[in-house]
Amino acid sequence: MTNTGRPTRARDLCLALDLPLARKNVENTRAKLKGLVSRGILAEGEPGSFAQPHP
Repeated sequence: MTNTGRPTRARDLCLALDLPLARKNVENTRAKLKGLVSRGILAEGEPGSFAQPHP
């Protein structure tokens, strides 16, 4: 998700987007990321760790 090539957590994505680290922001971001996983756009290797799927 980020240019580091490593999986990203919802909290780290909130920091990157300059969102306040309020619980609701992190949980909403996590829910959106899980939705992208269900559509096959992202992959979730470990629980809560999101990355682009490998071809």
